[in-house]
Amino acid sequence: MAKCIRSAYSIKFPKDVEFFLFLVANHYQIYIVTLHIFMLASLRKSFITGIVLTLPIGITLFFINLMLRYIGAPASKILFCWMDASIRNTSVMYLVINVVSICLVVILIVLVGFISKLFLGKFIISLTEKLINHVPFVSTVYKTVKQVINTFGANRDAAFSKVVLIEYPKQGCYAIGFLSSKFEGEVLDKIGKPVLNVFVPTTPNPTSGFLLVVPEKDVTTLEMSVTDGMKFIISGGIVIPPHRKITKK
Repeated sequence: MAKCIRSAYSIKFPKDVEFFLFLVANHYQIYIVTLHIFMLASLRKSFITGIVLTLPIGITLFFINLMLRYIGAPASKILFCWMDASIRNTSVMYLVINVVSICLVVILIVLVGFISKLFLGKFIISLTEKLINHVPFVSTVYKTVKQVINTFGANRDAAFSKVVLIEYPKQGCYAIGFLSSKFEGEVLDKIGKPVLNVFVPTTPNPTSGFLLVVPEKDVTTLEMSVTDGMKFIISGGIVIPPHRKITKK
């Protein structure tokens, strides 16, 4: 800075003044660099905060769009086939018809679930499943999907009784698992001590994981519910279930 001023105006400064101007210039450069770093960090933080706030809304709108496109639109063509196409395809009427069609599909699914509890409904479902099982490729897909839904769907709480903590995959490292049952039979006779079946799911997809046979004494039962445990695993540890610590008097 001192050299620039001296060369521009042909001014000679004493050495102490040049040293002072040199320090001022260096401090000014450091200030500019620090300001740029701070601004970039602030922008990055604001961008991440914006993503966290808008991502749930975006995902919700995405799924609503999927439902309107792949459920509402096909169902509306069947349920409202009697309506004139010029009226049905208007922007406002198109949206209303798709929403109504989705509601009707949901009501139909509820009715199927209600009828399935009755004797006639059970007979019809059993007959339908027998017919599906005779179709080579469809039967495999149907059995797989049904097994996954029965395991992680409505019967999830019944399939897993408790959330447990075990040392896995090595000593001093812990993993969250779900207690499925108490092992009995050949394994119990071979080991000679009580063991438990513990399912350790993967993150963020809990439909896959590892089935571990763990000694009962090495299993620590947690107070969180199975639903809270699933939320904890699916979120990758971000959603932590609330815990009320009990103080001993």
